[in-house]
Amino acid sequence: MGSKVSTFWRRANCCQCSSCMDRGVSEDRGSSRYNPLAKHPLVSWGMADKTDSPSADVLTVKSVDLCTEENGKDHHTKRYELMSRDEYSGKIPKLVVRRGQPFRLRLVCDRPYDRARDALSLIFTVADEDQPTHGHGTLVGIPVNQFPEQLGEPEEWGAAIEAINGDLLQVLVKPAATAPVGQWKLDIDTKLLSEAFGKSYSLPQAFYVLFNPWCPDDLVYMEEKAHRHEYVMSDTTLIYRGSYNRLRPSVWKFGQFEKHVLDCSLLLIAKIGKVSATHRGDPVRVCRAISAAVNSPDDDGALMGNWSGDFSGGTPPTKWVGSVEILQQFYKRQKPVKFAQCWVFAGVVSTICRAIGIPSRVVTNYSSAHDTQASLTVDYFVDKSGKIMEEMNADSIWNYHVWNEVWMQRPDLGISSDGDYGGWQAIDATPQESSDGMFRCGPASVLAVKLGEVLKPYDNNFLFAEVNADKVFWRYTGPHHPLKLLRKDVLGIGLFISTKAVGRWEREDITSSYKFAEKSEEERATMLKALKQANSYFSRYYLNEEFNEVYFNFELRDDIKIGEPFSVILTVKNRSSENRHVVEGSLHVDTVLYTGKDRESVKVDKFSVTLEPGTEESIRMIVEFHEYYRKLRDQAAFNISCMATVLDTEFEFYAQDDFRVRKPDIKITLLGKPVSQAPVDVQFTLENPLPIPLHKGLFHLEGSGIGKPLLFKHAEIAPGEKVSNTFTMTPPYSGRLTLAAKFTSKELDDVDGFLAFLAHPRPEDIITEVEDNVIVARTDVID
Repeated sequence: MGSKVSTFWRRANCCQCSSCMDRGVSEDRGSSRYNPLAKHPLVSWGMADKTDSPSADVLTVKSVDLCTEENGKDHHTKRYELMSRDEYSGKIPKLVVRRGQPFRLRLVCDRPYDRARDALSLIFTVADEDQPTHGHGTLVGIPVNQFPEQLGEPEEWGAAIEAINGDLLQVLVKPAATAPVGQWKLDIDTKLLSEAFGKSYSLPQAFYVLFNPWCPDDLVYMEEKAHRHEYVMSDTTLIYRGSYNRLRPSVWKFGQFEKHVLDCSLLLIAKIGKVSATHRGDPVRVCRAISAAVNSPDDDGALMGNWSGDFSGGTPPTKWVGSVEILQQFYKRQKPVKFAQCWVFAGVVSTICRAIGIPSRVVTNYSSAHDTQASLTVDYFVDKSGKIMEEMNADSIWNYHVWNEVWMQRPDLGISSDGDYGGWQAIDATPQESSDGMFRCGPASVLAVKLGEVLKPYDNNFLFAEVNADKVFWRYTGPHHPLKLLRKDVLGIGLFISTKAVGRWEREDITSSYKFAEKSEEERATMLKALKQANSYFSRYYLNEEFNEVYFNFELRDDIKIGEPFSVILTVKNRSSENRHVVEGSLHVDTVLYTGKDRESVKVDKFSVTLEPGTEESIRMIVEFHEYYRKLRDQAAFNISCMATVLDTEFEFYAQDDFRVRKPDIKITLLGKPVSQAPVDVQFTLENPLPIPLHKGLFHLEGSGIGKPLLFKHAEIAPGEKVSNTFTMTPPYSGRLTLAAKFTSKELDDVDGFLAFLAHPRPEDIITEVEDNVIVARTDVID
C-alpha cells in the first residue's frame, strides 16, 4: 500500500517534465487524450516506448455505473432532470452529488480487483478550467484506499473500495466539503503495485458537485430537517406583494430541478458572475456573484428590469409565474430576458441558490426605503399645496421590496456581542444602487443589520436603511427660503417583513430578525449607532412637536375590491378644552408604482373645518371606479396624502399612506382524490369583478404533473360573469404538490391563484401494514 501512495503522489506533485513522468499509457494507445497531470509538450500518450507499456495483467476499467438511483436518494438529488434521464429518452444521465458526502460508483472491470497486487487512483478536474492546477483546487488526484472508513478528513477529497463482487468493483468517492461547485471530469487510473505504468479510463461525461446543507462541515449546513426541505428541496413558494395594509401572497414556481436550470445557474455564476473555479466553493463569493448576474445593467445578466409601464417587446413582470421559463430562455439565447421587477429577480435568485444547494428564501419588506445618499433617512419634499415634488425626491419608499436570504456561516465577519454573524444573509439582485462598481447587494448578515453594524461587508448600510430609515417630510417654498420640517416618522419604514412559513402555506413574520421592536430603547440606540458609523450626524429639529392640540388620523378600509368605489376619511380632533381652531387643507389620491414613483393624480379635495373645543370632524372623499380605473397601475397601488394648516398657529400637518384595491383570486379545485401517477381532473374559476367586460382573457397554469404550461383563452368575460375551465393532470409522485394560475386581460391583469395539496401513494406502493392499522407507504418525495 505504501508504494502505491508514494508512486501516485510523486506523479501528482511532479514538475511535469518528461524525466519524472510516470503515468502509464491509456488503454487506447496513440490517442491525444487530455492528461491533466502530464501536460509537458514533449510527452503524449502516443509517444511512450513499447518497453514502458503496461503489463497485460493491469486491471482494465471497461465501464462505470453512476448508481444514480442510490446516489440520488442519498444526496437528495434524484429529482434533478439530469439524474432522471435514461436510454429511452436518448440522453445520457449525469450524476449530481453534494460535496462532503460519499457517493458510489460501480466499476465494471475485465477481471476481479486484487487488493494484494492492484492499485487504483482517481484524477478530478474542473470541467471548464483550461489549465487546472492542484494548488488552486481545480485538479485533484487521490489514491483509492482499501477500506470504506479510509475516506480522509472532511476538507479533503477521498476514495475507498466499498465492495468487490467478481468483476464489479464498488468504490466510494467523497468530494471535499470545501470543493468548488460545478461540473467535474473524472479519470480512473489502474496499475500493478509492482509496476510504474498503467492504464486510464475517462468517465464519458462530467458529473456535478453541489453545496451540501446536509453536511456539518459545509459552510451552508442547515441543521433542521424541516428547514432543509423548505429552503432547498421545495420547488414552490409564496412571494408576498401588495402593501403593508393589504398583504398579498402570490405563488412562485422555483423549478430548481427542471431541465437546463442547474446548467444555467452554473453558467451565470461562472460566465456572467465571473467567479473563478478556485472560488466557486465559497458561498459568500458565489452568492454575491448571483446577486449581480441575475440583473442585466452592467453584465448582460439573466433579467432586464423595467418599471416604466411599457413592456412591449417582452413579458410584463406580473405575468411570470416561475423561474423555469426565464432560465431556460436565457440558457438558450444567453441574452437578458425581458422583463422583471423585484419579486421576479428574487424568485430567480432563490431558484439558482436552491439548484446549487444553498438554502434560500424570498423575503418581502413592506414600506421599504430606498436611500440613495447613505444618510439612513428618506427625505420627502412637498409644496405649499401638499403635492409631492418628484423632481426633488431622490429617495423613495417602495410599497414593498422583495429580496432573498441565503443560509451560511460567515467566518469572514468575526464574532459579535450576540455571537457569530452566520445564519441568514440578505442578497438582492434588483438593480437599485451599485456596490463595488456593479449592481449587486450582499450577502449582508441579517444579525449585523439588526445590530446596526453598517460597515460590515457587504452593503449592510443599504440593507439597514431599507428596514430602519426615518421618514422625514419637508415643505419647500423656493430656493431662497429655508426648508420647514413638517413631520418625522420613525415607525413607518420596514413593516411586516415576510416570508413563507416552514411547511405551511402561510406567512411568517421575520421583522424581529432585522430590527429591534419599534419605540424600544434598543431600536433608537441602534439607529444612533448606525448614524455615527455612517459618519452622518443628522440633526433633528422637530419644530411641530410643541403643538399637539389638533390630532389628525386617516381611516382606510382595507378590503376594497377592484371595480368598487372607495372612501378616504380624515378625522380631525381638537384636543383643547378651551381653544377653537380652524383647519384648512386638501386630500390627495394618486396612483403610483409599487416603488412609490411615477405618481399620477386621481382626485384632490380641498376642505375647511372649524373645530370647537373638544370636538371632532371627519372629512370624507369618495373615489369612484371611473375616476381611478384609467389611471390605475399594474399593481393597483394608491398613495393617499393630506396637507393641512391650523390657522393662527405655526402648525402644518402632512401625512401619507399606501392603499391598494384587492384583485380577485382564481379558485382551483380538485375534482377527485389525487393519487401518485394517476390522472385527476382539476377545475379553476374566476369571476369578473369590474363593471365592464374583460377582453382577450388568458389563463396560464403551471404545476407538478402538468409538464408544459397550459393556456386557456376567453375572448370576452361579461361584468359579474364566472368562467370555469377543467383540465387533467397526473401527480408525478406522492407528497406535497402545488398548482399555480395566472390571469391577464386588456382590462385586468396580475390576477392569480394557487392550490397546495397532498398526492397519496398508489395502492401498490403501500409496502407495510402494521398491527395498529398504521400504513407505511413508499414515497419518492425526498426528505
